[in-house]
Amino acid sequence: MKKITMILVAIISLQVSAQTIISGTILNAKNEPVEGANVYLEGTYDGATSNEKGAFYFDTPAKGTQTLVVSFLAYEPFTIVGDVTFMKAIEVKLREDVSALDAVVLSAGTFSAGDNSKVNALKPLDVVTTASALGDFVGALQTLPGTTTVAEDGRLFVRGGDANETQIFIDGIRVFTPYSPTTNNAPTRGRYSPFLFDGITFSTGGYSAEYGQALSSVLLLNTTDEPDQEKTDIGIMSLGATLGNTQKWKKSALSVNASYINLTPYNTIFKSRNDWIKPFETASGEAVFRKKTNSGLFKLYGAFDATNFELTQDDINEPEGAYFKLKNNNFYLNGSYQGVLNDTWSFFSGVSLTQAKNDLNIIESKINNHEKSLHAKMKFKNRISNRLKLYFGTEYFGTQFTESYKDASVVHEDYGYNNNIAAVFAEADIFISKNLALKTGLRGEYSAIFKDFSMAPRVSVAYKTSSKSQVSLAYGNFYQNPSSNILKFNTDLKAENASHYIFNYQYNGDRKIFRVEGYYKNYSNLVKYDTEFTNFNSNYTSNGSGYATGLDLFWRDSKSIKNFDYWLSYSLLDTQRDYNNFPTKAQPNFANTHNASVVGKYWIDSLRSQVGMSYSFASGRTYTNPNNTGFLNHKTKSFNSLSLNWAYLISPQKILYASVNNVLGFKNINGYQYANAPDLNGTFNRRALQPATDQFFFVGFFWTISEDKKSNQLDNL
Repeated sequence: MKKITMILVAIISLQVSAQTIISGTILNAKNEPVEGANVYLEGTYDGATSNEKGAFYFDTPAKGTQTLVVSFLAYEPFTIVGDVTFMKAIEVKLREDVSALDAVVLSAGTFSAGDNSKVNALKPLDVVTTASALGDFVGALQTLPGTTTVAEDGRLFVRGGDANETQIFIDGIRVFTPYSPTTNNAPTRGRYSPFLFDGITFSTGGYSAEYGQALSSVLLLNTTDEPDQEKTDIGIMSLGATLGNTQKWKKSALSVNASYINLTPYNTIFKSRNDWIKPFETASGEAVFRKKTNSGLFKLYGAFDATNFELTQDDINEPEGAYFKLKNNNFYLNGSYQGVLNDTWSFFSGVSLTQAKNDLNIIESKINNHEKSLHAKMKFKNRISNRLKLYFGTEYFGTQFTESYKDASVVHEDYGYNNNIAAVFAEADIFISKNLALKTGLRGEYSAIFKDFSMAPRVSVAYKTSSKSQVSLAYGNFYQNPSSNILKFNTDLKAENASHYIFNYQYNGDRKIFRVEGYYKNYSNLVKYDTEFTNFNSNYTSNGSGYATGLDLFWRDSKSIKNFDYWLSYSLLDTQRDYNNFPTKAQPNFANTHNASVVGKYWIDSLRSQVGMSYSFASGRTYTNPNNTGFLNHKTKSFNSLSLNWAYLISPQKILYASVNNVLGFKNINGYQYANAPDLNGTFNRRALQPATDQFFFVGFFWTISEDKKSNQLDNL
């Protein structure tokens, strides 16, 4: 018995002597102790938890080189690789995890909508449930600060820039013809249905070096990566009908959507100021196919639409009215692939093709044009760590534009241009801490049409001032070639240029968002010409200039009142330009000094209904009155519009929807047209440019057939 006891004591002594003690202290960046951190040897069960002083202590039989791991919520994991005999009294400093939900976000100039955004000013359904938008994502974005109300146009005018300065991308690839054609004094709409998009980023300035050929703004639309189920959507509307279907397989899915719009019945009931010979008619279809691979996702998006209409509009210089006829066909194809190369490298590649044809008759003139455009892009991302991410890539833009013209005095004239642009870009996201981040980049572009190379630096920095607020600064230099209306007549010009300076403060917490943003933009190399309109005989230069400065405010609250969500936006804009045929620098006629919007949405449980309202206000816009001296010497009266909508759930999958724009019937005036010559009293007579109708009514029935028997189209109304 005594021998057995001695043997056991010897064994225990050997085991104890074989144990190695590992100890140390865990601190944060402020040298404060971290309590509760997990400390362990990788691949073993040996470890401990730090105490209130940050100290830890444990022993292990492991020998030789081992990996010690320290982890704690909201901090980056820390590892030490070495011989365990040296892991004594070590001091570990944990760094905050910059990918945590409460980390700083680079957000100057940017509104995002989608689950992939940490700071959502809008949600995906907001872009189509806004009362004044009529299901158009562009219409919903016009309720955000930084945009200008140009009611007769319908496109995005951002921070003193005209509509051509905002470019639209689908899945990162350029859309060259994003709007449906229209006639004078009638707003256009975005071509693409909101049904297929689940993420939107609207940047009003200071955007990434990845994007070019946009002086003022970019709008990024992302198609749905993977639908949640198979379904069919049916819509019967006062303007036409829509039909959509989604099929889903193990690793792929296909969504299609088609619509037909005809305003003949509407114009029969609600009289228009236009004399319609053939009311607006359009048929469109789009589809998106997704295919998952072992290391990535392939998407193919295609859209086609055909539009035609014919009418006569009042014209003070044409006693019989101004005749206008248009036929348009537009095809857009977009293919992209994003994949993972290894643990740190990923890439994206994509290409888009556009074919757009327009046949126009304007009074006695006949114009036919054809645009063919291509955008190809490849981008790489290297995630070196949570604190450093590198992006770089290259892209190519190509446009071939041809146009023919003839009238009573011009037998036939052909003209056009070829525009080829090659670009490279590089950018880095640097997270210095959870509270401080920096994005810096450089973009280079070579324009073959001008034989010129430009360099455009971009930088933004953000600092988190509290757990729910942050400030941001951004600067960027941006280039864009003149529009087709210029280049089709003259290519001996320069790329137009704008520099952006932005300061942003943002609060985001407790289902409330507040943003205030100040900015300054400086324009140079704007195109000038010396005739009333661009034509063959105009003299063109790149001597134009301008500026835009202002303040944007945004407030959203979805918590204070149960089932009620609302937002308020206001923009103050001071801008002047010397461009086009301006004789002097002046506030352009598309710019409002003051713009404000109020949007509200309320869900009524007892009525199974969502009701919404949207009010828009814009101060008057400039116009030239030839009866007085000066240029752009008068302003129109202010614009006002109150819109209402109502969605009623007949059953979980059937919805009755109705909306009315400008329900109070404000008599808005978009500007004035003056006679070409004065009357006998030496006065130039004029007529007011008013909308075709003061109000617009819409009624629709929407039915969804899906696997879960619960889904409906409320998110799309």
